[in-house]
Amino acid sequence: MTRMTATQTSSTLVEQADAQPAEGRVLGTPYGDRATRVLFLGSGELGKEVAIELMRLGAWVCAADSYDGAPAQQVAHERRVLDMANAAQLRALIDEVRPDIIVPEVEAIATSELADAAARGIQVVPSAGIAAICMDRERLRVLAHEELGLPTTPYRFAGSLEELRAGAEAVGYPCVVKPVMSSSGHGQSVVRSADGIDAAWTEAQEGRRAHDEGDISRVIVEALVDLDYELTVLTVSSSAGIVTCAPIGQRQQSGDYRESWQPAACAEPVLAQANIIARGIVDGLVARAQQAGETGWGVYGVELFVLKDGSVLFNEVSPRPHDTGMVTMISQRLSEFAIHARAILGMPITARHVAMTLTGDGVAASHAIVVEGDGRAEFSNVARALIDPGTDLRIFAKPEVHGHRRMAVALAVGDDEADARDKAAQVADALRITVR
Repeated sequence: MTRMTATQTSSTLVEQADAQPAEGRVLGTPYGDRATRVLFLGSGELGKEVAIELMRLGAWVCAADSYDGAPAQQVAHERRVLDMANAAQLRALIDEVRPDIIVPEVEAIATSELADAAARGIQVVPSAGIAAICMDRERLRVLAHEELGLPTTPYRFAGSLEELRAGAEAVGYPCVVKPVMSSSGHGQSVVRSADGIDAAWTEAQEGRRAHDEGDISRVIVEALVDLDYELTVLTVSSSAGIVTCAPIGQRQQSGDYRESWQPAACAEPVLAQANIIARGIVDGLVARAQQAGETGWGVYGVELFVLKDGSVLFNEVSPRPHDTGMVTMISQRLSEFAIHARAILGMPITARHVAMTLTGDGVAASHAIVVEGDGRAEFSNVARALIDPGTDLRIFAKPEVHGHRRMAVALAVGDDEADARDKAAQVADALRITVR
């Protein structure tokens, strides 16, 4: 595996890219007999941006999801609605669409069908094996820490309440309990003492990703570390090797991202550790993909913990563009979505492709707009919200909200982190949102 660094020259990178086998993708004729056909499994706001970038490059796109009118379905050439965790339904969809490339955008997918598709020569992004590993915290943590030697929080796995009690005692209190298969904070609990273990076990079982994998979900219990802040390092694997984007800072609420900014202010030793860990996990995943005859190409959102003593720990990795990376729509020449589209089509991505466009000490920020209510969300006062030329807005146009749902994102550039975050928040605050 070739590793890319920012110091490599453009000519060197081009020579390395030219040495890669040509994929022979036919682009620009989406309705032709030899068109490159891409199937999205999951059609949310992140998938929508990737679909648009693929269509700009001439690919044909079909967007599938569990409901109709999802964001990516609104722009794709065709759309489908199905239960993607149902193996028979997913197999029938793949047989009907006949994709060259499958892009999983959610985790509730019958991964056995992805493996079957890959065995039939369909490119799964980044690979069928990587998709299966990254949705399973146990497999991912074993790979990261026990096989690749990356630093993580102290942890134990448990398949019963008794094992969870023993694991919590081993890592110590306070600790965090999570299902091995879940996302966005579902099923997660912070446990302060042994009295909270029973409730944490129940929460993990109720919040796990799927209930068709047996009666009991295994859980991970981790030590609650002395956290200073969290980082996302977008890491790209392409035909030219592996490169990293500038680090992204973030603020979360209830396990979901609410704000992000790029570049995050990091001391040089922290940045060096972060890049080593991000490259290490992606390199390890890509090596396994290539051993199985797959490419491993695409954007990975590597999530890291930075502790108060300056040390950096691996947390998780998303094998696709990351929600905190929406900030790249205003911070980089090529957003994470454009980079993802190019990488999966076999195009080389170098350090110059992921460069930021900000000048001086400028910082970019994103602010998630979460709507609460029951019905259709209508946005108004948009002109007032975007009066500052250094701001932007993406309204996802999701058909409905029930409870609370991320429905848009505000973007801004500022002189520094505080200025950028403030401008993005002002865009969100100026919007008038009615749910009816």
